[in-house]
Amino acid sequence: MLRGARGERAVVQLCAGSGTPVMAVSAPASCRRPGTSVGYACLTSGSWTARRDGVDVASGTLPGSQPYPGPGTYEVTASVHVRSTPSGVDLRGTVRATLTLTAPKQQPTHRVEVDRHTLRPGTTTTLTYRVYRDSEQGDGSARFGLIGEESTGVRISTADARCVNPLIGRAPSRDRLGFSVDCALTDLQPGRPATVRVRVRQTSACSTVVSKLGYWMPRGQALYTGGMVEGPTVGCS
Repeated sequence: MLRGARGERAVVQLCAGSGTPVMAVSAPASCRRPGTSVGYACLTSGSWTARRDGVDVASGTLPGSQPYPGPGTYEVTASVHVRSTPSGVDLRGTVRATLTLTAPKQQPTHRVEVDRHTLRPGTTTTLTYRVYRDSEQGDGSARFGLIGEESTGVRISTADARCVNPLIGRAPSRDRLGFSVDCALTDLQPGRPATVRVRVRQTSACSTVVSKLGYWMPRGQALYTGGMVEGPTVGCS
């Protein structure tokens, strides 16, 4: 529990989910204003680290996910910022929990590779990504995304007809995110990776480019039938 100087309180829980290729960590919280027992939902942000057998095995932002390290008992520590306007709560602190995960570690079914890992400021560079499906499970559908840091002025473009700069706003606006590219891939087959080439125009501010892949694993009409893979990050220096 986090407590403030005026009597405000926030009860924070640490939760971790597995059973997919990623371990998702969240920190839901309930807040109370001073002098009342009424609870309010809070917004929680921050960062987390998971240790197993005394070794850091995963970390990230809240809420967020990282590749699942496998079954075991984890000591999870999170630095949290909890806010709630109705209750007047704005607290920071550290929470800890011991969590035991039993789901087996799944073999990766998809992966992403890129031909270079460093960009230079003030240049325009072509990056070639290869998207692999290594499993017979599922089908050839996947959504591949790239995104840079908006504040740097980076621009990502491609002539690939499967890809677009995402639309923002509402009709009739046709504004697009110039620092992001979204690709719909429908032909992924084992042994036949998809190739996506993009051009990255850097300013002097210099932006990293991150990539992620969402893939489809049909199992009838099951609600959750896919997963996410974190692709390589291309740095800039």
